[in-house]
Parts: sequence; C-alpha cells; structure tokens
Amino acid sequence: MQERPVHKLIKELSQVLVQLSDKVVGNLFNALHAVKYQDEQSARQIRIVDDEIDVDEVDLEERCLAFLALQQPVAKDLRSIVTIIKINEHLERIGDLAVHIIERMPEISPEMLEALELDNMGTQAGKMVKQSIDAFVATDRFLASRIGVMDEQIDAIHRKVFKSIALLMKSPDSDSNELLAALSISRYIERMADHASRIANEVIFLVTGENVRHTEWSNEKLINSSRY
Repeated sequence: MQERPVHKLIKELSQVLVQLSDKVVGNLFNALHAVKYQDEQSARQIRIVDDEIDVDEVDLEERCLAFLALQQPVAKDLRSIVTIIKINEHLERIGDLAVHIIERMPEISPEMLEALELDNMGTQAGKMVKQSIDAFVATDRFLASRIGVMDEQIDAIHRKVFKSIALLMKSPDSDSNELLAALSISRYIERMADHASRIANEVIFLVTGENVRHTEWSNEKLINSSRY
C-alpha cells in the first residue's frame, strides 16, 4: 500500500526529531567529558552546539504548527504531531541543562565529580533520553514504561549525593562553593532524567491515547492493563 502524503510528512518530522535527540544526547555526554577533564575547548563547542539545538527546536516546532494548520490531522496523526512538539520541547530543555553543567565547570574538580559518581549519573540520564527516543521510533509502550524505573534510580542517586554533600559541608575544611556546584550538577542531571521520563510518557500517550503525564505509572501497570 502506498504511503499517504500526510504519513510521509509525519515520518520526515519524526526523523528530524531523532536527529535533534542525537545532537542533544551527544552534547550531554560531551558536557560530562568536559567537566571531568576540565576541557575548555569542548565547553566552547558545547555552547555552539546548544545554539544549533535552539535553532533546530524552533524550526521543528514551526514545521509542526504549519502541518497542523494545513493538514488538520485527526486521531493518531494528530497525536503524532502533538507528541513530536512535546518531545521537541523536552529535548531543548535537556540541551539547556547540559550548558548549565559546563557553567559549573570552573567550580568543581574532577576528583569531586568522580567521588560523587556524577559522571556515572549523567551517563545513566543520557541512556534514559536515548531509550525514550528509541521507544518513540519503535512506538513501543513497554520500552517507554521502563524509563520510569530508571528515573527512580536517578532520584535515589540524587538523594544520596545530597546526603553526602550535607555531610561534607560539616567539615571545616570543606569548599562550600565546590560542594554547591556539585549539588547543582546533580540537580541538573536529575532534571534531565525527569525530562526523559516525560518523553516516555508522551510515547505512551502516542501509542495508547492514555494521558499518563500527570499520573503514576509502572511497567507492571501497563502489562496488567494490556490484559483487558
């Protein structure tokens, strides 16, 4: 069966979204690398790429809005465009958070980053973003549902980092500026994971029409719901 023009347009917009996600995830990993190795040149490149992400995000949103106005899609096609718009917004915010990480670079040492395992935490958040986009591409609600578990793990790591920093703050020899920078980076990563989780929620909305963006959900709930 020949693909309808509207579906070809949706596929094109989806491909643009995936390309944007690759750029966002790459910038996140580069930000972690820049802080770990105090790489000023990489930090400058991250800002340049973030500017490109901002432009790409606006361009994709405008293309989606034009699609809505001209094609007036309904049902699944409408959900597809709305999902692309929402994911696009989350990706742009993740990109901004990567820049916030490198803004803290002068205040934190590689040793502190490693001691609090912030680079591992950031890598996990990056994997969450990639997996949520993979779920979008495959329209896989069960793959999307796993993001919630990963988000809870990131939340637990963030709480652990907070407790460690609170303990270190009690030492008279502690560098409060460095500890606050570390806490900020942990918070940025935790927010990235939140955005990845919201992307996963958008994927579930796309596949099922079920709005889980403001409700608690889990893999078990989704599996059980599929039995009825």
